[in-house]
Amino acid sequence: MAVDLHTHSSASDGSDPPARLIRLAAEQGLSTIALTDHDNLDGITEARQAAHESGVGFIPGVELSLEWPKGGMHMVALWIEDRPGPLQDRLAGLRDSRNSRNTVIVQRLRTLGIDVTIEEVEAEAGEGTVGRPHIAAVMVAKGAVPDIQTAFNEYLAHGRPAYVDRVRLEPEEALQLVNASGGVSILAHPHTTGIDNRIEMADMLERLVAAGLTSIECHYGTYDAEGRSGMVALARRFGLIPSGGSDYHGTYKPETELGTGRVGLPVPESVLAELEASRT
Repeated sequence: MAVDLHTHSSASDGSDPPARLIRLAAEQGLSTIALTDHDNLDGITEARQAAHESGVGFIPGVELSLEWPKGGMHMVALWIEDRPGPLQDRLAGLRDSRNSRNTVIVQRLRTLGIDVTIEEVEAEAGEGTVGRPHIAAVMVAKGAVPDIQTAFNEYLAHGRPAYVDRVRLEPEEALQLVNASGGVSILAHPHTTGIDNRIEMADMLERLVAAGLTSIECHYGTYDAEGRSGMVALARRFGLIPSGGSDYHGTYKPETELGTGRVGLPVPESVLAELEASRT
C-alpha cells in the first residue's frame, strides 16, 4: 500500500475540506495520510475524526516556510498535535504575518489595475488561512488571468509585481521548535531551494543535519522514478530518512493527484515505518 505525507486542505491553501481529503485518501486506497497545512493546525481535529471513521491512518502535521537566500525552503513537520507547544505557539505569529502580507498583495494588484478585494479573497478561503492561491482563484474568477498558474507567473510569484515577502523562521530555529514539540522534520521538495550543484547541496544538508533534520522529501509529487532514486541515494549519504508526498492542493493544483502527484508514482509505505522508528 501507499501513503501520502504532504497534503493541504481548505484550512490553508487546498480546496478540499479536511474530512473530504481523508475520504479521497480512503477512495484511493492510501493506508496513511498526513495533513500538513501551511503554518496552522486548524484542520487536524476534523481530519482525525474523518480518518477514524474511514479507517485511514492519520498523522497531524504542518508545513513551514523558512528563511533561505537562494530559493524557497519549506519544512514539513509530522506528529505535531493541535495543542500548546513550542512550535504550536510560534505559529500564531506566522499566521499574523501571512494575513498582513495578503492585504498588501491585494493593494498592489489594485494598483496594477486588477479589481480584487480582500473581502473576496477571504470569502474564497472560507474558514481557512488565506494564501496566494485564494488570491489567484479570485483573479481567475474575475477574468484577470486565465488560470491560477498564470496568476502566479505574471503577478504573485517571487520577483513578480504583486509579490510581498513575509516573516519566516530560520532553518535552525524551525528545527529546534519541531524537535522540542515532539515532531519529525522533513526538508520538503528540495528542488525549490535554488541549489543546483552537489557542493552547495552537501553544504546545505550538512548544516541542516547538524541542526537536527531527520528526513528529506525524496518521493515528491513531481519527481520521476530516476529523480526519486537519486534523492534516496542522497538522503542515505547524509543519514536522512527518505520521505514523500504529493503536495496535493485540490483544484488549486489540478495537475497534482492525491497519493501520486503529477507523475502517477505512489509513495511507498516503507518510508512511514522509518519515520515512525525515528521517534523512539
